[in-house]
Amino acid sequence: MKRCVVFSFLLTVLQICQPTDACSCAMSHPQDAYCHSEIVIRAKVVGKKLLNDGPFGTLRYTVKQMKMYKGFEKIQHVQYIYTHDSESMCGVKFDINKYQYLITGRVHDGKVYTGLCNFNERWELLSLAQKKGINHRYQLGCNCRIKPCHYLPCFVTSKNECLWTDMLSYFGYPGYQSRNYACIQQKEGYCSWYRGTTTRDKVTINTTDP
Repeated sequence: MKRCVVFSFLLTVLQICQPTDACSCAMSHPQDAYCHSEIVIRAKVVGKKLLNDGPFGTLRYTVKQMKMYKGFEKIQHVQYIYTHDSESMCGVKFDINKYQYLITGRVHDGKVYTGLCNFNERWELLSLAQKKGINHRYQLGCNCRIKPCHYLPCFVTSKNECLWTDMLSYFGYPGYQSRNYACIQQKEGYCSWYRGTTTRDKVTINTTDP
């Protein structure tokens, strides 16, 4: 009987000690990712080094910065990007000497940090509207609120909201609004979706469309 009790106790301890946490991120529109980031750059990753400077390893990526879109007041030029070594801790894995990336993150003690919950994407995979948003349009909507709609019915509750319905129409990410629209502040503080990828598309639409 005692042997069974000890075994049961050890099994319980092992179950408690097993790592159960994993990186979990809420979906966000690229505009929100831009507006909530302290730094936004386009860069090519040219090297990496594992730093054992804590209980978990840290990856230091060496980057060749192509362009900075946000963060001039924080840092003049980005040479290194820091992230957790483990994806379960929201660490990002970049390919070396292959692609240019859009990288967003935060600045702490002069260092740039990013993770899986930040918006990091290969530059060529971004839509034209997303590239234009990163260049200037998203900044015009940082005072707006993009309101996710997960279940119908959904409504905007203030004039500065744009209703984001990708979760209803698209089971994958990103959806149509994420790839083609920016939520821009209009006259008298009203915000509405804006699409301007072509001459025909340069129209402002209401907050519930598309």
